[in-house]
Amino acid sequence: MPLSIIHYPHPTLRHKSRPVARVDRRLKSLVDEMLDLMYQHDGVGLAANQVDLPIRLFVANPSGTKGDGEEWVVINPEIDRHKGSEADREGCLSLPGLYGQVKRPRLVRLQGYDLAGKEIKTTLDGFLGRIVQHETDHLDGVLFFDRMTEESRREVEGPLDEFESEFRALVANGTIGSDETLLAQRKEWEDAYT
Repeated sequence: MPLSIIHYPHPTLRHKSRPVARVDRRLKSLVDEMLDLMYQHDGVGLAANQVDLPIRLFVANPSGTKGDGEEWVVINPEIDRHKGSEADREGCLSLPGLYGQVKRPRLVRLQGYDLAGKEIKTTLDGFLGRIVQHETDHLDGVLFFDRMTEESRREVEGPLDEFESEFRALVANGTIGSDETLLAQRKEWEDAYT
């Protein structure tokens, strides 16, 4: 079954993703599919749990255009050594059309691995640094509006309520499975890769 982007408040978005223990052909194919989805939806980053995979992995390309810029695939990312702070507007493929000002560290150190198992250890700032923080937050079950000030968050309460109503309607009509079904799917993926 092809991957698709899940929308808030799908429970996998609040699930803390488990570290990836192995990379196989199937996972590499899923990464390719995630990159295609990201470009198709005009995104610059996509975390695995945004496609209902509860594993610690994200893809990114600050250019947002296939064949342009640098593609990043980061497995088991960790960020630390935060320095400075800056606010900027953010959006999210799991909350289409919703944007808000988010204050984040200006500089972070990223550690993780690429698909070939090569260690990534680099310091990032600017737009790529913000993308990496946003996607790593996803893997920890944190959404961008969680990082907004109380005042800014009040501005997005209406749209968040709409997302919640739409989700409840999809669950009620059977388009999205029950919490138990979704939990079983998450466990299946965790068992396969963690």
